[in-house]
Amino acid sequence: MKNTFLGKNKKAKIVFLVILAVIFLLNVAAWCSAAFCDWYIANIFTVWVNTYGRITGFFPFSVGEWLIAAGLVLVAAALALGAVCAVFGAVNAVRRTRNRILERKASGAKGIAGVWVYARTPQVSGFCRFSRGFFRFFAWTVLAVCLIMTLNCLILYHASSFSERYFGEDDGEYTPVELVTMYNMVALECNRLSEVMERDESGMVVYTGADGTEISRRDGENWSRGLGCMADEARELMQGLGTVYPQLDGWYPRPKAMVFSDFMCQQYMQGYYFPFSMEANYNDVMHILNIPSTMCHELAHLKGFIYEDEASFIGYLACVRSENAFFQYAGYLSVLNYLYNDICKLEKENPDTFVETVAEIQPVTVSKQVWEDNIFVSDEEWERINGKALIDTEVVDKAADVFIDVNLKVNGVSDGKVSYSRVVKLLLQYYRLQNQ
Repeated sequence: MKNTFLGKNKKAKIVFLVILAVIFLLNVAAWCSAAFCDWYIANIFTVWVNTYGRITGFFPFSVGEWLIAAGLVLVAAALALGAVCAVFGAVNAVRRTRNRILERKASGAKGIAGVWVYARTPQVSGFCRFSRGFFRFFAWTVLAVCLIMTLNCLILYHASSFSERYFGEDDGEYTPVELVTMYNMVALECNRLSEVMERDESGMVVYTGADGTEISRRDGENWSRGLGCMADEARELMQGLGTVYPQLDGWYPRPKAMVFSDFMCQQYMQGYYFPFSMEANYNDVMHILNIPSTMCHELAHLKGFIYEDEASFIGYLACVRSENAFFQYAGYLSVLNYLYNDICKLEKENPDTFVETVAEIQPVTVSKQVWEDNIFVSDEEWERINGKALIDTEVVDKAADVFIDVNLKVNGVSDGKVSYSRVVKLLLQYYRLQNQ
């Protein structure tokens, strides 16, 4: 039987092709039927969370983060080996051509035979076997990645939205007055809560865990223990939200801090859901008030809500329902920028409407303290990150934006990263229903 990169085993080739066909059919079914996706999330996706997610949950570090690191190493090795094989093939092609020329010029083939003997040395044969084995492994690894991405991520993009499940039909028409009213409610809560926050000597907000551990910045000796308390509180809040929205019900793994959080900062990313390990991960270098809503946001992905706007809205709801003022403040801060940006957009694109709106309802002035708390990363951390970065932050950020935008558009989100701001529509829809 002819040997290929998939090996000589006919059954292995059949299994490979069957899995490839299953991946294709699952994606076709997902794109064609939201009902299929809803059924899959309710009956199959939860199995991966409750089994594989529990296994990876035993590890104190992010398994997914290291799987991605291993994947990058594997891709680099494949590219390097591929380059070596290409050079080796080119050399052999040149030698074969030379042999043919020499063969035509002379009937004696001693020198030619010597060339072919060299080409068949044990070292060369061993390299060829190693190369075939490596690329066979690489092909199966790529197939596994495609299967996992389909099962734990791609199907989720085509399920019914949170709004469709729990809010019903929506005409999508919201007035500027409703927008400013929503903004004012959030701004007032931020102003109020900023004044009751416990702070350290530098003015940084302090979080107090259930065990009494207090943390405010990353360099504290209790940082990891305090974040563990915060993660457990986030899990409880999400489980509580599940009593209102059934898809959010059930077990949650503990969110994990990422080792490469500095690199996450360069991408301006707060968290990451790893479909390869069913983990919720967060950036622990960012300002402490970003962490609670990010934990809840990433946990929402583990219940099948893959869209960023929905996960942000769910994270907001979980936090503001807390009895802990720290979580409440973090929740309101998580949506303040979205609302503020939409008001600025209204002023820029429809100045006449904006003037009429503010004449009817004046936007609340956000306090200086709130804006000081409403940051992604502190200046001290940025100085440390940029001081040791291997790649300029601006380059990393642009590359991350392109990747995220393309990924969202490929999965049917036509407006790409702009969809992150759609959380405002969910907020307006939620509070309209609450006030009916």
